[in-house]
Amino acid sequence: MIAPLLAIARERFPSLAKAIADGGYQGKPTADEVQNEAGIPLEIVKRPDIARGFHLLPKRWIVERTYGWLGRCRRLAKDYENLTRSHIAFIILAMIRLMLRRIVRHVGAK
Repeated sequence: MIAPLLAIARERFPSLAKAIADGGYQGKPTADEVQNEAGIPLEIVKRPDIARGFHLLPKRWIVERTYGWLGRCRRLAKDYENLTRSHIAFIILAMIRLMLRRIVRHVGAK
């Protein structure tokens, strides 16, 4: 499942303290697998049972905001890429572009 990917992320980023997942990943087997493979706890962000319609979920907006930023890049708006590595390359380029724009805006304001 997701635990092997989290183990790789944990190796690259040792300061990673916890994994946050959608309600679809809830359950003790998944939490145990993440704990055993990656050595970090799994936190599930669930929708309240009484909620109807749209309901803002904590931490979920971070993911949705990032998808919005990536969706602004024409090449990433649809799944055009055949290879995963080329798709990842365009995601990295999109995030570099975003960071450079923020740096330029910040430096230009001073």
